[in-house]
Amino acid sequence: MKKSSTDIIIIGAGISGLAAGCYAQMNGYHTQIFEMHNLPGGLCTAWKRNGYVFDGCIHYLFGSGKGQPFYSMWEELGAVQGRQFVHHDELMRVSQAGGKTLIVYSNPDKLESHLKQLSPRDSKLITNFCQGIRELTRFDLSLLQQKPKALMTIADWWALGRQILPFSGILAKWGRISAEDFAKRFQDPFLRKAIPQMFAWKDIPMMVGMSLLAYMHNKNAGFPIGASLEFARAIEKRYLGLGGKIYYDSQVERILVREDKAIGVRLYNNKEYCSSRIISACDGRSTLFNLLRGEYVTEEMEMLYDGYFPVHSQLQVSLGVNRYLSQEPHWVTYLLNQPVVIAGEECREISVKHYCFDSSLAPPGKSVLIIMLRTSYDYWQRIYGRKIYDAEQIQESSILIDLLEEFYPGIKADIEYIDVATPMSYERYTGNWQGSSCGWLLTKEIMGMMISGLPKTLPDLDCFYMIGQWVEPGGSVPVVAMSGRNIIQQICHEDSKVFQVNKQ
Repeated sequence: MKKSSTDIIIIGAGISGLAAGCYAQMNGYHTQIFEMHNLPGGLCTAWKRNGYVFDGCIHYLFGSGKGQPFYSMWEELGAVQGRQFVHHDELMRVSQAGGKTLIVYSNPDKLESHLKQLSPRDSKLITNFCQGIRELTRFDLSLLQQKPKALMTIADWWALGRQILPFSGILAKWGRISAEDFAKRFQDPFLRKAIPQMFAWKDIPMMVGMSLLAYMHNKNAGFPIGASLEFARAIEKRYLGLGGKIYYDSQVERILVREDKAIGVRLYNNKEYCSSRIISACDGRSTLFNLLRGEYVTEEMEMLYDGYFPVHSQLQVSLGVNRYLSQEPHWVTYLLNQPVVIAGEECREISVKHYCFDSSLAPPGKSVLIIMLRTSYDYWQRIYGRKIYDAEQIQESSILIDLLEEFYPGIKADIEYIDVATPMSYERYTGNWQGSSCGWLLTKEIMGMMISGLPKTLPDLDCFYMIGQWVEPGGSVPVVAMSGRNIIQQICHEDSKVFQVNKQ
């Protein structure tokens, strides 16, 4: 085993791993990150094809507004200095054949007026909904993440409770109802179909979607110019500037354990590295069942990875288009008259997004257009590695492009490049279980766990920690970054050190 002065080895150079590395270096720990890919960011990524940049992660970033929740964390990580953000006035539109459209304005006053025009008979329901958004503009979501739960004292919980108390009613009211549930309360038939799609997935707890609109209204949920990979590179630069080391193309094969204590890692090239502590910032299932050989798995973890919580596997078809689409709404979900079969499942809507608001992602006069939909991991896994896999990608993208022709006449002839990412693409690139693009799918059933998180340590294994989306149900870029921050706070506490941060 290689002897080194490393205090902490971090597995994975995604956002949580990079954040943990930054805060560890700020607090005097010597760290090394081992990353299976040749780029930072993990799921927070983008890729270049024929002059186009296709983004695979950020639709909006909590913490894009100076002085707003999460912003100071991004300052500490060097991610927002000098960076421009685009703040949209509407999240998306949901449109059905014939032109009837729900515009999801971030301004609650505009949204309320628009919804009442669509359905005057649902006025009372609409008023309550939009009033909830107004109240949430004053709610700081980062309060729930600012300190490791393992270190919370009675006084800390009391202080947190006092800050949350004014919002307890709205959290209780909207935290346990999904967008799909909420839609059933409407009398208007169009809104009953459109409301489940207004936040991009029907299972989302309404409180989360409403908080998103509240943050957008506060100009605190913008899109970073340059896309997700450039955002991740900024944090990588910060980490390296603090003296950290990253080893790319270095996949960990096993976490080395001696007498129930994590002591190092072995790579697939058989090189071994020792360290005083190990932090896994990679796929949760792989960590527990492969890197640790399943030797420290609890019954709760067995249940979680046995399908108790749903995961989010998606199909993304990215198009480079020789047409400038800036006059079109930037994000639309189209409700289909007739369902189409995509990857073995009926699809009743497609979500289409263009990126003309960021001119760095396409050549002048051209556009990036992306189609996103949930898909079955099992379907793609069964055919992966066979000729039919490539043929199926072509077939499914062709079906979706034919649908696009209905909404953007002539678009088919303007397409210059087609890129298809299936769940197998995400799994190959990041190692994520079932190719999940956001860990556990955030639903009303796991709202409580989103707040409390899952255990970051294993009961019978010392000097080992887990961070990232698999221990923070619901994931999201700021939450996983905060996960990295919190674990270093916990380590500092274990070492009787005062946790410190500094900004560039």
